[in-house]
Amino acid sequence: MAKLFIGNLPRETTEQEMRSLFEQYGKVLGCGIIKNYGFVHIKDKTAPEDAMHNLHHYKLQGVNINVEASKNKSKTSTKLHVGIISPTCTNKELRAKFEEYGPVIECDIVKDYANYTYGVGRGCSGGHQGP
Repeated sequence: MAKLFIGNLPRETTEQEMRSLFEQYGKVLGCGIIKNYGFVHIKDKTAPEDAMHNLHHYKLQGVNINVEASKNKSKTSTKLHVGIISPTCTNKELRAKFEEYGPVIECDIVKDYANYTYGVGRGCSGGHQGP
């Protein structure tokens, strides 16, 4: 599977329109649009190269779109924000809960100037450990 980045999309572009365009090159597993860019997941191995070659600068609704291989960001840590924490929960208890899933770099409960909890916490694990 490959993930393609599609830039400079016209505002009116729909996911169905994008899916139809890329299905010419292989099975589209999913696609999404965020403002004027989007991502397409294609199953076939050679399809992404063909799509990039044929659709880069393709005129969609009168606008030249950009099609490139998506650049994956290397994730060395994950920051989590937790809400609705009990006012009696301590940093130590919150850290212990996060450590069940991996090493923890930072963990704290947000408090106001009078040391009352806002019921919100932050945790940053050292690496992704999940399903």
